[in-house]
Amino acid sequence: MSFDYSQEVIRDCEKLLETDEGYDVIIYAGENENVKEIHAFSNLLRIRSKYFRAALSKELIKNCKNEKFIFNFPNISLQFLKIILRFIYCGKVDLTNLQGPDVLKLLIAVDEFKIQTLILCIQEYLTKHQHGFLQQNPIEILETIYQHETFTDLWNYCLKEICTKPDILFKSDKFVNLKAPLLELLLKRDDLSLDEIAIWDSLIKWCFSQHPSIQKDVKKWNKEEIVIMDRTIHGFIPLIRFYNISSADFITKVYPFKKILPKDLVNNILVFHMAPDKQLNIKIQSPRKRKFDSINVNNDSFYDIF
Repeated sequence: MSFDYSQEVIRDCEKLLETDEGYDVIIYAGENENVKEIHAFSNLLRIRSKYFRAALSKELIKNCKNEKFIFNFPNISLQFLKIILRFIYCGKVDLTNLQGPDVLKLLIAVDEFKIQTLILCIQEYLTKHQHGFLQQNPIEILETIYQHETFTDLWNYCLKEICTKPDILFKSDKFVNLKAPLLELLLKRDDLSLDEIAIWDSLIKWCFSQHPSIQKDVKKWNKEEIVIMDRTIHGFIPLIRFYNISSADFITKVYPFKKILPKDLVNNILVFHMAPDKQLNIKIQSPRKRKFDSINVNNDSFYDIF
């Protein structure tokens, strides 16, 4: 016959959070006047956290005083440290009283300690219970997640949300603040549910915002402005599916920027619309999403523009 008293062990481990008896680790959380001291037990830290397992190894211990291991975490608050230690000691975590921004900060702190189970737990909580926060702050969240490889679940969730509901990002006032690598990553997506001309318009808006001094009237650009805008947009050109843009939109919204577009690209698109029966030796990308209405190419109206 076997018996299970694991819950009793968990309760006893939880009591260690309230006692200093036998502690051998001193942790300083916060910085300046907000620094707080908390005590812990190295064996538990070593077992439950990859970070502490490495830091407490003989080779890496450099800050030891009076037989106590000393750690400083100026970027982690005492509140977050207590939450993390409770999980380390007894496997419990309560996130219900934390707002979205704090949950994300906690996730970053947990990532520093390399506690994979808790990383997965917090990501699941964010995706299931913090929809509003994630949708209201897409840029800040994307940029934060982008810096942490372990946030895979949250990363995939946010990308899916943005691709399914692109307006939360592309119509945001903060869209122009999106960093180039993230914009490039989004424009590579096949599931970005946005008309190609809207993507182009957004890209142009983003490019102008990177150089506020450049005048909006393309016809008045000088050579320097052309070079600057060409360098800014160059890496994104292959990501725009120009052949999925209608002839009217191409002429009115894309063609005016021909000075910063490859000449062969512009010529091929013109032939594509003006002589649809002509065989072009090019690879035309498929639309990003299935649409019931295909692009309506009206050749007569196209010729009328010239």
